[in-house]
Amino acid sequence: MSIDEAEKLHNTQQVGTLAIDLGNWTTVVAFQGESDDSPTLLDLPPITRIKGEIPSLIWQSSTETKLFVGNQVLQLGLKADENSFLCIDFKRWIGSPLADNFYSGMISPEKAGELLLKKIWEVIPLNLKIRRLVLTAPVNTYRAYRAWLQKACLDMEVDEIALVDEPTAAAMGAGVPPGSKLLVIDIGGSTIDLSLVALEGGEGKAEPVAQLMRFGGEDLEGKSKQILRCAKVLGKAGLRLGGRDLDRWIVNYLHPKEKLTEDLLNTAEKLKCRLSEDKLSDSEYLTEEHRSSEILNSLELRLNKTQFEELLLEKGFISSIKSLLDKTLAGARANKCSLNDLTGVVAVGGGTRIPLFKKWLLKEITPIPLLTPPPIEAVAKGALSLTPGVKLKDVLQKGVSLRCWDEARKKHFWHPLFLAGQPWPTVKGLEIILASSYFNQTELEIVIGEPEIEGSQEIIYEKGIPIIKEGVAEEKVIAWSDPPTQIQLSPPGEAGQDCLKLTFGVDEKSQLTMEGIDIRTKEELKKISLGSVR
Repeated sequence: MSIDEAEKLHNTQQVGTLAIDLGNWTTVVAFQGESDDSPTLLDLPPITRIKGEIPSLIWQSSTETKLFVGNQVLQLGLKADENSFLCIDFKRWIGSPLADNFYSGMISPEKAGELLLKKIWEVIPLNLKIRRLVLTAPVNTYRAYRAWLQKACLDMEVDEIALVDEPTAAAMGAGVPPGSKLLVIDIGGSTIDLSLVALEGGEGKAEPVAQLMRFGGEDLEGKSKQILRCAKVLGKAGLRLGGRDLDRWIVNYLHPKEKLTEDLLNTAEKLKCRLSEDKLSDSEYLTEEHRSSEILNSLELRLNKTQFEELLLEKGFISSIKSLLDKTLAGARANKCSLNDLTGVVAVGGGTRIPLFKKWLLKEITPIPLLTPPPIEAVAKGALSLTPGVKLKDVLQKGVSLRCWDEARKKHFWHPLFLAGQPWPTVKGLEIILASSYFNQTELEIVIGEPEIEGSQEIIYEKGIPIIKEGVAEEKVIAWSDPPTQIQLSPPGEAGQDCLKLTFGVDEKSQLTMEGIDIRTKEELKKISLGSVR
């Protein structure tokens, strides 16, 4: 490109924000120029299937010389063989501790996600100048997902990068007025997420001039002329179950001995979508034929709406969502918010189209209105509405604890610093006084842990079929993998002597911070970041 051509392109480029909502089956890409009133879905040939929608598929040769992404994989009919790798169903396993047990792809979930993001970046039209990139993340694996995204985006030449969680972005995408409280239900291809969100402002309150949480650089500055809003999540719950699991149930119900191939699951997905049409009668049978080189004859998938709904009820689909709803509302009540306080309920994600779910939801939330923005692109467009001038006030999903020594019992215990439901950024820090545990102690070790509730509800797989397992909730604390922080004591401490007064907080980047003072010498300890919390 000549110098004149480059200058001409620079002068005609549209500057704005790109949003990428990485999905387990569909990734949505939207753009909003700085002078635009609303976002638009991007057509990115050859990887988009329809405008704004990219199948979350990666095909790579074993020598890494060839790479095909999204709609390229579908159009070419590519499959995995001894000379290539096909990566599907990877988003749900990014940052998940269960990936080693259940994910079987030859390309790691993190690598597949990185390849998809970089391919999107590569095919962005030249007339678009991306100043800000906003990405979305699931609730349950937010901390690990955030760390992965930060590394995956290192090579992208963009001034600002922001991250918002998917339920909050969906709430913003509903376009409700400031001051509203919303329950967001997102049923995607791999996860179900519920989030109760409060939008700041309203009732004569001044709109907040705030900055969006981001990573990898400076905070976003509010440059948009649109009304700035600030979202606060009051309650959250999630489960690693989604639309693809429903496809597995359908195949296993109709043909329990058949291998769960991706082509067969895609056929089941088509049947599921047709069975989710509102005008379909309960008794009308629908049929999808599956043809494959692996079977001699075509395989017939045949169901009616009544059978489909009975299958969902038997597998615990609705009861699982009800459990999530109860947990979300319990968290909201701790923040002095009930179902009756809501402006509306927002349902996004392909799974929310299922009539059984909609019927159940309407019964549960009446008389609260149900808001139904476009289910597929709502999250990406909502993420755009969060930039460039919104600060995300969120709540901790799991909490965070400090390991302490119990002198009487001669054992360590976990002391909660911030509990699940704690809003962040914190306004006032939490003060903790630490004492020496033995004579001539020269340092104190700061070990941070994250509480995890086990056994209340989980998804296990038996021969590839997802099963919802109920159990008794039990909480344990998992220490962070990061090396503990060592604080030197000078002079050394004496057994039982109060030495340090530490103040812990969570900043706008979701970092757990610590500062303090040596009580004995009055020497101040410099504020440091201990790691990211959620």
